[in-house]
This record gives sequence, C-alpha cells and structure tokens, in this order.
Amino acid sequence: MTKAALPLLIVLGVLAGLSTRTVVNCGDEDEPDICSAVIGFSPLRGSLIAFAYEGRGRIALRHSDWPRAIADFDEAIRLNPNRATLYRDRALARRQNGDLALAIEDYDEAIAHDPKLAAPYRERGLALAGTGDLDRAILSYNTAIRLDPSDPQARLDRGLSFLARGQANDARADFEAALALPAGKDAGTRAAARAKLAELASAEPPQTSASRW
Repeated sequence: MTKAALPLLIVLGVLAGLSTRTVVNCGDEDEPDICSAVIGFSPLRGSLIAFAYEGRGRIALRHSDWPRAIADFDEAIRLNPNRATLYRDRALARRQNGDLALAIEDYDEAIAHDPKLAAPYRERGLALAGTGDLDRAILSYNTAIRLDPSDPQARLDRGLSFLARGQANDARADFEAALALPAGKDAGTRAAARAKLAELASAEPPQTSASRW
C-alpha cells in the first residue's frame, strides 16, 4: 500500500461508517500516516480527533521522538482535557526529554483525574527523584505501593531513593521485597534488586570475631 493511498482509504472508511474505530485505534499500528490522515479529514473535529493525535503521539513515543510526541499530546489535551492517560503519556515524553518540572505537573494532572491508579504515582516518583527531591519521591512511591502492593518496580524505585538518601536499611528492605514479589513481565526488576542487594552486602564492613582478651 502506498502512502498516497492511505488518506483516501481513511476517507472511504469514514464514509462507510468505520470512523470511530479508525480514529480510536489509529495508534495501534506503527503507521503515523493513518493518524495524520484522520487528523486532516475536516469533518472529524473535537474530542474524537483527539484520539488521532493521541495515537500519533503514542507512535512517536515508541520511536523515542519526544518533541513529536509532546506536540501531539498537546493537541490531544487541548481537544479533550479530561483524560488522565493523555497527561500521563505527555509526562513520559517530557520526562524522557529532560523536562522534569513539566513532567511532574502532568503527573499531578493525571493523578487528579484518576487518583486510584498506582502507576502515575510511581512515575512521578521517578521524575521527582530526577530533580533531587527524594523526600517527595518517596512519598509518591509510598502511595503507589499502597495502591498496588504487588508491583516490584515501585519497591525497587523507592529502594533506590532510600539508598540515595543514605537509608541503607530501608533500601535493603525494599530490594528484598522486590525480589519476594512476582517478577511479572520484566525480569530486569528482580535482577536490578538482586544487584543492589549484592552492592549493599559488599559495602558492609567484614564481621570480626570477638576478642578473647
């Protein structure tokens, strides 16, 4: 299929009554031209077309094109400002782009729209830790762990903040907890926790036997 044919196919799909599915799912495939064609089709306006901007932004995220992703999420939020996932996605793009203060603002918005979801608290913790605000980062991780105590990544991330703050015992407890929890799809979390425990063990002074004198 040529790129020139994509806009025509989108228009035909809209005329055939398939517009909602096309718009909402245009970011599922790794083909930004589909989303662009939806965006360029003038009868689709308002919050519906926000899905096309969101889809193109998610594609840009997958390709590490942070400025493109941010620009598309800007438009999606302008058109549909009440979706928590849009703020969380833009926060990720901003964090990866080094815009930590703006990322924290977006995580705050995502949490305000959906305060029961654990992931934005953990991700906000990463952004806060990146700014050196370890106290607030740990508080954010605390909430993430309370909402989802089965997430080993949150334990690992909080442990790293404890370690950076010089609280080795608290860090060790979190790394051990991360190892005790199911690894899920990311075995790297367990490997990182195990490596940090090994570092802590190697940094401990050797035990000496009590003097006989």
